[in-house]
Amino acid sequence: MPKITFIGAGSFGFTRKLVRDLLTFPLLENAEIALMDIDAERLDFAKRACDRIVAEGEYPATVTSTLDRVEALKGADYVVVTILVGSTDVWRHDIEIPMKYGVDINVGDTRGVAGIFRALRTIPVMVDIAKDMEKYCPNALMLNYTNPMAMLCRAIDRETDILVTGLCHSVQGTSEMLAKWIGAPYDEITYTCAGINHTAWYTEFLWNGEDAYPLINKAITENQDTYNAEQVRNEMYLALDYYVTESSGHNSEYNWWFRKRPELIEKYATHGTNWNPGHHAYILKEYQRRENDWRDDIHDWFENQEVNLNRGHEYAAYIMNAMEGGTPFQFNGNVPNKNLVDNLPYDSCVEVPVWASRKGLEAVAVGKLPASVTPLTNLYSQIEEMAVEGILTGNRRLIYQAIAYSPLSAAVLSLAEIQQMVDELFAINEPYLTKEFA
Repeated sequence: MPKITFIGAGSFGFTRKLVRDLLTFPLLENAEIALMDIDAERLDFAKRACDRIVAEGEYPATVTSTLDRVEALKGADYVVVTILVGSTDVWRHDIEIPMKYGVDINVGDTRGVAGIFRALRTIPVMVDIAKDMEKYCPNALMLNYTNPMAMLCRAIDRETDILVTGLCHSVQGTSEMLAKWIGAPYDEITYTCAGINHTAWYTEFLWNGEDAYPLINKAITENQDTYNAEQVRNEMYLALDYYVTESSGHNSEYNWWFRKRPELIEKYATHGTNWNPGHHAYILKEYQRRENDWRDDIHDWFENQEVNLNRGHEYAAYIMNAMEGGTPFQFNGNVPNKNLVDNLPYDSCVEVPVWASRKGLEAVAVGKLPASVTPLTNLYSQIEEMAVEGILTGNRRLIYQAIAYSPLSAAVLSLAEIQQMVDELFAINEPYLTKEFA
């Protein structure tokens, strides 16, 4: 009977859907689901939702809930982490302060100046969770869904002996999108995808064993709707010859090319993100709405919606089933680069194919990334190595230097302006920092 612990279980939609998926596997249907959150109200909603799923499915599982992280972790086999350190009132400064300096960020949760300051607040909490795991469930696997993915996983790997992999929907979601664009049944698509989180590349994309890139190229260049759906990523593909994971909204803020002037934002990054407008103000407004209206959405699920017991496609459930002895499962995970990607820094966090089975996790070595995408990916990776080092050691100057090299900040600002922006962000984040930064 595996014990599956959720840290940050108050993420209502994610928790209930993953629990639903878990319980569809016979090897997991009798699991102990241990829910933990720091918000008692959100935790109660999650507990009630999981109880409803167990009852509707007549599963032999048990569901517990607690505000005590140690209690939730004791004896766990798997630990799913979906936390957010601070509300919109905290992280909005990651976007609004850079905007004052002309650095127009779209989402700001993964890399660049906003991602690094989110990491600065989040890494200490994640490392504390992992250190608790060393005490109370040292053999458990941490499945991390929290951003900034690469920096968090790297810090945990550096500071603890916990087995961790980071899971993201971008590889799976993009491959499904590309298959749809070329009219291919998804079960006939195979691919190799490697790089770092949100900037991994399909070095191979096959339909029934044949190279599908000519069809992708045709779809982008001959269908205006397809081009418009992902303008940033499509422009990157047309220039670099390989398709990148994660949305245009995110990728527009990861490089030099699309957000350094207002007219470029309007042309490339406002209408063609496939999931939201590219302006920072929209993001803040949307997340504020979610914080204000989340109870309404939950009450609607309890009062008006039937429970869907059909299995979805969330990686974590398939990984746990495989490790319990079920069908081996391949996914793209975030793991330490121990000779997996030859032209990215050794031990940095990379996103590569990983096999899950009763033997555990086995990452697949993919060799070198193509020359056309290596400079961008390698720069990101080295910046994140600098940022993690600065956060773990309290080295404020190293954090400034990491941001000085970040493409969007560097495209817009001078070094002195970047220093001023970083100083302002440090000042406003001071209440949320757990150590002195010299």
